[in-house]
Amino acid sequence: MKNWIKTVCLLFCASVMFTACIDDDVEEGVIELQPGERVPAFSVTMDDGRTVTSGSLKGEVSLIVFFHTGCPDCRKELPVLQKIYTDYGQRIRMVCISREEGPAEIARYWDENHLTLPYSAQEDRTVYYLFAKSGIPRVYVVDKELVIRSVFTDNPLAGYEDLAEAIEANW
Repeated sequence: MKNWIKTVCLLFCASVMFTACIDDDVEEGVIELQPGERVPAFSVTMDDGRTVTSGSLKGEVSLIVFFHTGCPDCRKELPVLQKIYTDYGQRIRMVCISREEGPAEIARYWDENHLTLPYSAQEDRTVYYLFAKSGIPRVYVVDKELVIRSVFTDNPLAGYEDLAEAIEANW
């Protein structure tokens, strides 16, 4: 009996460890965007009221970030992204897009954590599903021709050096 309980506990713990921090309904056979692929057409309204489209990113190195403030890995990655934005913000476009989170929750989190990253609150997964089906945080480094050059996820989280290197490689 003890071995059976240990086995069940081990399987449960393993399943928890290998799932995303926010509930994901993953469809089988889904291919997520990879380096070398073009950014899909999208349009979002940012927290300052500006509209950002995939086409408006052309000619600039961009970071497209998907996050949720309730995700523990996103909470670790957002300060790294803030430092990148502070250091590179004048030379890149950063577009942080929430996955199923409204503006009030994001504004509260941004305020509490002194973040100044530009964000777009998306209360569904419509824009996210153009890029991937599961897993956040997700950071896409996009070149001036709208080609994805690097993709960073939660396995492992991107460090400052990783992101800076990917940005600088695309100038």
